[in-house]
Amino acid sequence: MVVVRWCVCRCYLSHNIFLHQYNLHVTYRDKAQFLHQYYEALLSRGCGDPESLISEPSFLDPKFLETVHLAQEPQQTSENIIGQIESFQNRIYSFPVFTTEFCQIFLEELLNFEQSPLPKGRPNTMNQYGIKLEEIGFDDFISGLRSTYLTPLTRLLYPDWGGSRLDSHKAFIVKYKEGEDVDLDYHYDNAEVTLNVSLNEDYTDGELYFGPMRNEVSSQRLGYTHHIGRGLLHRGQQLHGALPISEGVRYNLIIWMRSSQVRNELCPMCDEKPVLVPVKHGFGDGFTETTADVCCTA
Repeated sequence: MVVVRWCVCRCYLSHNIFLHQYNLHVTYRDKAQFLHQYYEALLSRGCGDPESLISEPSFLDPKFLETVHLAQEPQQTSENIIGQIESFQNRIYSFPVFTTEFCQIFLEELLNFEQSPLPKGRPNTMNQYGIKLEEIGFDDFISGLRSTYLTPLTRLLYPDWGGSRLDSHKAFIVKYKEGEDVDLDYHYDNAEVTLNVSLNEDYTDGELYFGPMRNEVSSQRLGYTHHIGRGLLHRGQQLHGALPISEGVRYNLIIWMRSSQVRNELCPMCDEKPVLVPVKHGFGDGFTETTADVCCTA
């Protein structure tokens, strides 16, 4: 028996949207299309500011939104995008992601969860203190951030490491504090592309440092100092670590973005063709398999 899932067409989310106050059916694919097609019609129906109907999320930095919109343009090039952001050696990039206000509110929620009696899993074997975002209901938030805003950037910046094929993620908070984790050893991530966003600045030291890709040999090192709301984008297989903090507490949001198309061919952790073990919930480690559910009766 083949398993059948009921679905809707993707157009359900963008076509035939009815604006009751203006008695108008519209299609929304992006801001430019919407304003070009409906600006005059909305003005004629009494809408004083058509752009107000499609305001961007307030938690995202305006500069980040500007860069994403540029990346969404047809025939856009990676050179143009790199010109809009801070670029380092080895295809490492930095740009603002969240507003400072959002970081403060987000961190407050994290602290409330930390202080609650709710059970808590830890991000991974290297980070013993932190939070898995799926445990506090933020997985849909990260999915939207990845698919809507990060995909246009990674499509241009890392087409060979997943790009628009980045179809899953693991997201978590890492915490560094004296008496707990204070640093992070030199390592690489179980990801095709990693985004690391700083959520606070009230700590001292704790800079990141980067080396070569894990299959390369180089003594060259790159240092990076975090700034609140700013993200650092790099390939997951890029060797990196974190120097010890000397005081305060540092919180960072980590998003490991994964491409099943890439990792189904070669596991990035064992360097072999993956032997797949199904999971009941979530994305697992980003591998996929397609099977038919066949029931056999004697």
